Amino acid sequence: MSIVDMCAQIEKQIISLPLYQRDLSWTIQKAIDLLNYQLLGKAPVSPVSFNVILDTNNCVPQISFIDREIIENVKRGQYSVVDGQQRLTTNYKAYIDDSSFKNIVLDISRGYFIEQKNEIKSNQIPVGILLNKEDDKLFEYVNNKSSLRKGEVLNLLLQIRSKIKNYNYTINQAEELTEDEQIEWFEVLNNAGSRVSIIQMRFSKLKAHGIDVYTQFTKIYQNKLVDASYKNFFAPQQTVVSYPIAALNPAYEIIIARHHKNNYAPIPSDTKENKLCDMSPENLKKCFDLTLNALDLTLDFIINNNLKKPPRIDYINYLIGYFVYNNNNSLSENQRQYLINWYKTVNFTNKSNSERREIYNSLIENV
Repeated sequence: MSIVDMCAQIEKQIISLPLYQRDLSWTIQKAIDLLNYQLLGKAPVSPVSFNVILDTNNCVPQISFIDREIIENVKRGQYSVVDGQQRLTTNYKAYIDDSSFKNIVLDISRGYFIEQKNEIKSNQIPVGILLNKEDDKLFEYVNNKSSLRKGEVLNLLLQIRSKIKNYNYTINQAEELTEDEQIEWFEVLNNAGSRVSIIQMRFSKLKAHGIDVYTQFTKIYQNKLVDASYKNFFAPQQTVVSYPIAALNPAYEIIIARHHKNNYAPIPSDTKENKLCDMSPENLKKCFDLTLNALDLTLDFIINNNLKKPPRIDYINYLIGYFVYNNNNSLSENQRQYLINWYKTVNFTNKSNSERREIYNSLIENV
């Protein structure tokens, strides 16, 4: 199926997203990489996978692209995206000239797409104009740019526009998969890909129960650390999801009222997304609140005791665990001195997961 046909079907909501699909995660650079590969790549882009909806009464709720609004009238034969949302959205944003792509341009001199944060140059054209669904948008733009009006330049732009819009994706298609079957298929398709994507997809299922883990927790967690000048903790991109989810482990154990288990340390290898998804919405919200309150106490503790900024996020997540196990109560003087000493002397460098779990166990034993 060609890019232009897929974009037209997205606009008509013939292609839609299941409610459980994770939010958009691609950066501008990732979008540029895809556009350039579709223009210059020598091998095909990997297939897009759809579940064809036949029983509209019992299907997974569907949402639209970009604004992610619930689609009330799902039609028989509608394509529900299992794998390929990021690529489809990238092409659709160019098709509709989405404002988030305003800085993506084709640089004619270089022969590929780039991000242009400053004023667009005479030898550049915005991707939302070049690949716009309406031909007139391109001609109007070119007619107002003397450097682009030249016959050979316009001819080149039309060739590029045609090549990308008519670029064909292979479509993998299944029919009438249940929600769990769709997620299982996604995991198989992404077997060599990011575990983070799978974590995000599992949590996205909670939207049907009024829980959005990203807006209600992970984004708040991230923003609190960014506001405290700890933005560097979220590079690479995977840590945006894995560290906040790992930080929920202490609250999970407190809320289900059980003794700490060794593999529930607040580290990415111990994330328990399936356990969290099995909690009631009320208890999961309690997990969020307990963890975010402990994060506030952690950041205040570092500032109030004139401690150096932590070199890695483990310091933050471990202290969150300590405060959660202390029921977010005020520290006694002995506790405060213990934590100050722990903070100044603990060493996470080159530690195995087993060693990091032992560090955490020793910490919370002193609550």
